[in-house]
Amino acid sequence: MRTVSAAFRRQAAATPDAIALADAGRTLSYAELDARSEALAHLLETEGVRPGDRVAVCFERSVELVVALLAVLKAGAAYLPLSLTEAPARLAAMLTDAGVELAVCDRAGARLLAGQHARTLTELPEPGAGRATAEPGPEQVACLMYTSGSTGRPKGVMVPHRAVVNLVTAPNYVELGPSDRLFQLAPVAFDAATLEIWGALLNGARVEIPPPGPVGPGELAVLLRERGITVLWLTAALFHRQIDADPASLAGLRTVLAGGDVLSTEHVRRLLAAAPGLEVVNGYGPTEATTFSLCHRIAPGEDFTTSVPIGRPLQNVLVELRGPAGPAEEGELWVAGAGVSLGYWQRPELTAERFVPDAEGRIWYRTGDLARRRPDGVVEFLGRLDGQFKLHGQRVESGEIENVLAEHPEVRQAAVAVRTNHLGDPRLVAWLTLAAGELHRRELRSFLRERLPDHMVPALFATVEELPVTANGKVDRRALPDPDWKSKALYL
Repeated sequence: MRTVSAAFRRQAAATPDAIALADAGRTLSYAELDARSEALAHLLETEGVRPGDRVAVCFERSVELVVALLAVLKAGAAYLPLSLTEAPARLAAMLTDAGVELAVCDRAGARLLAGQHARTLTELPEPGAGRATAEPGPEQVACLMYTSGSTGRPKGVMVPHRAVVNLVTAPNYVELGPSDRLFQLAPVAFDAATLEIWGALLNGARVEIPPPGPVGPGELAVLLRERGITVLWLTAALFHRQIDADPASLAGLRTVLAGGDVLSTEHVRRLLAAAPGLEVVNGYGPTEATTFSLCHRIAPGEDFTTSVPIGRPLQNVLVELRGPAGPAEEGELWVAGAGVSLGYWQRPELTAERFVPDAEGRIWYRTGDLARRRPDGVVEFLGRLDGQFKLHGQRVESGEIENVLAEHPEVRQAAVAVRTNHLGDPRLVAWLTLAAGELHRRELRSFLRERLPDHMVPALFATVEELPVTANGKVDRRALPDPDWKSKALYL
């Protein structure tokens, strides 16, 4: 299987004059992107970068960001993508953990990295200033993606070239080709950017880059139309937000992919009603298995009962559901195949715990997610094994409750968690944004009791203007405000 850099060179040779990158004011052809990234890769080698090194990349969304990512790969190194909103302490921890000596960045990135031990390179060379000599292999690390750890210490996932190439080569979950334009909306430190960038560039398509900073629903609608976007990825939170604001704004796309959290069945129905003919794909996958492991292409007229399925495995990917006695129809979701990463950087004990070899030499990643397989083979997500919580001895699945809440006409979005009240007792709390008007809590409680067991009906409902969202576009449950436990109105 080819490397990312080799696959890009092949595409650039095949379509040198096609547009590879575009932002508000510039475009780069495949030949120009190839030349610029070769020059920077050569410079990285003269700066001491060697195959296997880790190079930090920190830019605002821009053409230069993609040039830098590709150049690091051509130099045989792995890129460590950094968010400009990264907390200083976490940033320092990642740079130290990864052993980063050099960072390629713009002025905003240089300000963020000021005071860190890594050298910064902010001037990108002109094309023609040399070519890279490194030849990375398919099993070599392409990027080091840091995710949150249960202990609070970030852990770096070693994503190899072959996993990225497999994600976007002849994908069975979406069509990608030279006529497509993919929107590069995700933060580069979030693994959805892997799909947005390499899904376009390894298939002859165009990466369309929005202006730096947050993109609101109105601006997104304009950009999708003006840039002629055909394929869009949104986190579940942003997917729901866009449908709440203007579902017809997505009608001009051919395909919208969403995931990263449980999709609301009601939002999917509303989108399909507003945009008939639009292909909607629910994507599931941990960073450890390279963006997507399973996807569900929603069929026209498909009926949902309690959830949107996560579907079937990607090409060259295997999944199993394992219970206490081995493979089962419901159990922990394990993933193997071309998409599985190489484990955690310098965390052998954690790697051994989560990445398990079998007798045939395959490595299975234990996702920690609970799923079930329908009789037709389609997989449904049930919740986190380690994130599930028990309340009064009963297991509670937040995703199922949130899905039912979102079906109520007064509710726009919902998030559920257990919080300890002022008396020290755990209580199930629902935070809601409203579609319009006032929340009628008694009626909502009756609505839930018709659809959920009693132990899954929240004890109280708190309304908020918006659900807090992380930098990666997911609902930030930790940032949900503590309710006023003494307010009787919340319990009615």
